Amino acid sequence: MSRRIAIPVVAIALIGLVGFCILAWRPAIAPLERPPNPSSFSAEAIAKGEILIAEGHCVSCHIRPGGQPLAGGYGVNTPFGVIYGTNITPDTQTGIGRWSLAAFTRSMREGVSRDGHHLYAAFPYTAFTELSDGAIPALYAYLMTRPSVSATIPPNTVPFPLNIRLLEEGWKILFFRKKTFQPDPAKSAEWNRGAYLSEALSDCGGCHTPRNALGGEKLRLAYAGAVVDRWIAPPLTEANPSPIPWTENQLFTYLRTGVDPLHGPVAATMTPVIRDALDQPTVPDSDVRAIAVYFSDINHAAAHGSDAEAVTKRAMETSALGSGQEYDPDAKLYAGAGMSCHYNSGTTPLAARPELALNSSLTLNEPTNFIQAVLQGIGAKDGAPGLVMPAYASSLTDADVARLAAYLRRTRTTLPPWTDLEKKVASARRELVASR
Repeated sequence: MSRRIAIPVVAIALIGLVGFCILAWRPAIAPLERPPNPSSFSAEAIAKGEILIAEGHCVSCHIRPGGQPLAGGYGVNTPFGVIYGTNITPDTQTGIGRWSLAAFTRSMREGVSRDGHHLYAAFPYTAFTELSDGAIPALYAYLMTRPSVSATIPPNTVPFPLNIRLLEEGWKILFFRKKTFQPDPAKSAEWNRGAYLSEALSDCGGCHTPRNALGGEKLRLAYAGAVVDRWIAPPLTEANPSPIPWTENQLFTYLRTGVDPLHGPVAATMTPVIRDALDQPTVPDSDVRAIAVYFSDINHAAAHGSDAEAVTKRAMETSALGSGQEYDPDAKLYAGAGMSCHYNSGTTPLAARPELALNSSLTLNEPTNFIQAVLQGIGAKDGAPGLVMPAYASSLTDADVARLAAYLRRTRTTLPPWTDLEKKVASARRELVASR
């Protein structure tokens, strides 16, 4: 390139860079001298904020294992590194005690911190931007009346140059639009309430919508399912692989209690959405019902519900398979590892005995969730009350888990066999070990 051409190109690039920096720059908002006096908030605002915090399952990202609620430290695994939830208690040094309502509002609406730096989209401001004007002050009131906790958060592991916060403006230009929730006039008030809670507050699409290489949601594939933290968050549309489509009542029961007998218990990253969140008595049944109404419409459950009885009957007929089949080494392996916990003798399954023939972990296109459940188990806080599945990572080999997966897929479904099972188990085990 000649000097005559190079100089204008460099000049244009510099002008573009300066223009981008100007566009990306956000001013700091002056800090408060001290946190607001808790008595300055009304009881109504605090109570509303408590409900919103639960419905938005905010604690799940703002608590480390064994830590204090809202004090931060949970690591969100992303393709770009681990991003840790911050301390959002009113501590003045490590929390948001010096944040004004204006600073808090900007973070929720625009994804910008009090000091002016851009927040990573692991914080779902892309959803929170749609919150109503009354919701954000209520959230602020609740947070500012919590106990102050001093907690230092681990540094994020996002590598250079992605850790340059100014570059987040480029991501926002591509994938973020500041907007307010717009009700659908063709739908009922209950449906619209469910849509608002799901899209603006709970950010259900954050886990159940696939993302592109830059981490932006593929909105044309909304709720089509995605891989989150080594688990598959299944589609919430009519493409959901559950043998029995989710009805409104089943969704309500599952979201309220964490288990539905015809679908199984909650587990993995869905657990904190329900436990200490939607299952809390402060959350009104009407809101959980509205979410159920919204998703039962999206998955067109009403059009498929007539087959539920027949599907359940066929599933129950397979429940005993594995018993008395000592001649079959795969059946013998299953009988020793899990049949005592999954066998149902009645006409419908018990909530505490998940019926595998009705569980989507066996009907997904990939064995991901089945493998993770076997390796990691289901803890006491997951699933039905008192339901615990031991982790088999230390007692079963990769070949054993692969045989179990193949056997149950073959005997509990009519779907094609999964491929490369042992390799997929080995890969899942390596990722699990690396995450600890």
